[in-house]
Amino acid sequence: MSHYKPYPAYKHSGIEWIGEVPEHWKVVSLLHLFNIKAGGDLKKDFYSEEKTEEYSYPIYTNSIKSNEAYGFTSKPFFKANTITVTGRGEIGYAIYRDHEYDAIIRLLVLTPKNNKPCKYFAYCINSILVFFGGNTAVSQLSTEQISPYKIFCPPFPEQQSIVSFLDRQTAHIDALITKKTRFIELLKEKRQALITHAVTKGLDPNVKMKDSGVEWIGEVPEHWERRKLSHAFAKIGSGTTPPSDQPEWYSDDGIPWVTTGELRESEITKTTKCVTQRALDQFTTLRVYPKGSLAIAMYGATIGRLGILGVAATTNQACCVLSGGKSMTVRFVYYWLLVCKQPIIEIFAAGGGQPNINQEIISGLRVPSPSIDEQDAIAECLDREVAHLDLITEKTQRSIDLLRERRSALITAAVTGKIDLRGSL
Repeated sequence: MSHYKPYPAYKHSGIEWIGEVPEHWKVVSLLHLFNIKAGGDLKKDFYSEEKTEEYSYPIYTNSIKSNEAYGFTSKPFFKANTITVTGRGEIGYAIYRDHEYDAIIRLLVLTPKNNKPCKYFAYCINSILVFFGGNTAVSQLSTEQISPYKIFCPPFPEQQSIVSFLDRQTAHIDALITKKTRFIELLKEKRQALITHAVTKGLDPNVKMKDSGVEWIGEVPEHWERRKLSHAFAKIGSGTTPPSDQPEWYSDDGIPWVTTGELRESEITKTTKCVTQRALDQFTTLRVYPKGSLAIAMYGATIGRLGILGVAATTNQACCVLSGGKSMTVRFVYYWLLVCKQPIIEIFAAGGGQPNINQEIISGLRVPSPSIDEQDAIAECLDREVAHLDLITEKTQRSIDLLRERRSALITAAVTGKIDLRGSL
């Protein structure tokens, strides 16, 4: 931002972490500028899902960074040209509202006392109250808490210049972020399609096909065989959890102990906890699996997650581990499960809100697959192509992060007077 000019003269703001502000700016409390109240205790009797010609405006929830409405009522409570600030969750996030609406009690509503356009202050609040969101001691933000906080108040024409500048710049940045985010989505779709084709159709585009016998897989190469995982691997097992309140079972330099939270579709070389040799001797279900084994999460929110052991390790009871490949390789099965886990969960998982699969289900899966040599060739091809796509995705995500940092820096510089935007309309 070196090409933007500073103001000619500054004074101390009285706020240590802000430092100086332009000499002619005022520093005033929010209560001095706004009437502040919480949203209402809305009941479903007061609104409907249907729009009408006479009344059609949103009711805002405490959703963060969203303008999405979920209902309509016949009596709008809040006028246009107001600001909502989240009072719970990611607290302190402000959105300027240029239309009538209602809001739930978790939102604080700021109405300007002078009735002038107040969008500048939404930008300002998002910048100066950002510390609320990072303060774990603050669980919610009330009207009494927000009222005394200081805000920077340039003359109204300058506010409009700042808003005009930030609207243009943030719109441009947001458009780039949207475009890059869509590109990442397309990369993920391409990655999924690439893996799916390789592990169900092979690498030879001219090979003859046959029905796999599995509806959600469709046709596979004619020479592929359906191999049962229990026959394809020398060992399929799980683990256990030694009592955490007994320190003799755990040690910083012990044997790595894998939990489902550490299964991230990648190689596992380090775990949060390690178990002692004494624990291995005491708990017969606590087994050490060799490096290169495949771990699969069987329970709850992590169901279907995968990880390949980069070191010899034990696991808890929520992991199923495949090791000692005979007619199938870990890398091929890893890629196969990566794209087929969703239909497997939908068909075989049991349970209510937290579906589960078990070791018997995994052992009984029949996977259409080629010879070991062809499995290796497919896995090597996927390793190479997936790594390339992941690198592009990582670079694109980094560029998105930099754009977001620039967006935040521009807003902060503008609303704290670090750059002079007078005449930018």
